[in-house]
Amino acid sequence: MPDSLGVEETDVTDGADGGGAPEVTTVHAGIIPLLDCAPLVVAAEFGFAEKHGLKLELSREQSWASIRDKVTIGHLDCAHMLGPMVVASTLGVGHVRTPLIAPMALGLNGNAITVSTALFERLQEQGLDDGDALSGARALKQVIEDDRKATRPPLTFGVVFPFSTHNYELRGWLAGGGINPDFDVRLVVIPPPLMVANLDQGLIDGFCVGAPWNAVAVEAGVGEIVVTKSRLWHNGPEKVLGVRQPWAEAHPRTLKALIRALVEAARWTEQPENRGAVAETLADRAYLDMDSGVLMRNMAGTLPRSLPGSTVKDPDFITFFRDHATFPWRSHAAWFTEQMIRWRQIDQDTDPCAVAERVYRPDIYRDAVRPLEISAPATDWKSEGTGPDHGRFFGNAVYEPNCPDA
Repeated sequence: MPDSLGVEETDVTDGADGGGAPEVTTVHAGIIPLLDCAPLVVAAEFGFAEKHGLKLELSREQSWASIRDKVTIGHLDCAHMLGPMVVASTLGVGHVRTPLIAPMALGLNGNAITVSTALFERLQEQGLDDGDALSGARALKQVIEDDRKATRPPLTFGVVFPFSTHNYELRGWLAGGGINPDFDVRLVVIPPPLMVANLDQGLIDGFCVGAPWNAVAVEAGVGEIVVTKSRLWHNGPEKVLGVRQPWAEAHPRTLKALIRALVEAARWTEQPENRGAVAETLADRAYLDMDSGVLMRNMAGTLPRSLPGSTVKDPDFITFFRDHATFPWRSHAAWFTEQMIRWRQIDQDTDPCAVAERVYRPDIYRDAVRPLEISAPATDWKSEGTGPDHGRFFGNAVYEPNCPDA
């Protein structure tokens, strides 16, 4: 029977698969050329998929819309996907309704907000403070006010997709500085690999995108990183494994084998001694098609500044395994849904808790990783905010999921 979201109930937890070999051994998965596609690439290239009885065939796509469309029509079984996209597709927002689930995450952090070198200089003139995650937004507000007085056109910022962490992070950062994202600036959608070219040509003034494209902009001399996601939201959610619900329902053993392969690949990827091999593989034309040194530095959290030889060290810049980076927290899905409500993308009476419970599936994750003897959180929900237990969250803000089981 359909649930309150109009989606059929799915049971692919322990006991539903009956144990045994995967139902199918070939899995078709989509990726976007970003550093956090690494678990999928490593699983395919370094034997982790084969170890768990699978052949993982990867399809490189150029945009998130392409990923969504190919998953929708079944050309892909699953994909490296934006967390909010899984929610939006299940709700039928911005596209046809396609029930998806997220049985695991693919990492934490990795994004940054980058602006053109010209805009960065203007922010510095307004007192930009690297030690304050929201300082750049407050400086930007002064720039916007100056531009308005001079009747200049509004600044334009790129995001990767309307339903993305990048969109909500950029909006939250702007709002934290007193800027209305819908009236004071223009937000446009640009695929990640095209962000730097758009910035270079002056078509946009800044962007929020995942690694390695922020560093690429700096090393090309066309941009400067204002704030990283790890400074804005410590251990903030990022991409997930997005899976078509009918496929998950028909192939529960295959799905769990895939999760095990990806979790082991994520753990291997994060080990410092493996960074070179991972970077060289991702740098191949089949994947990111770029200098492996850029990827190595991003994995190590060494980010460039425009001043020659100058870098910023951010050890939490991107996380693949530690801090439960592969666990699909339902509180993350609830927050995404609340942002969709906040920015009027969905009906105001949508229940974030019901959405989170339908789309994010930590129950499947726990069943899948049990044979690996990997610890998984006992709860599906967590708070975000200040303090030693919760970390940074948009300055001094706190997020407490208001859900019955939270």
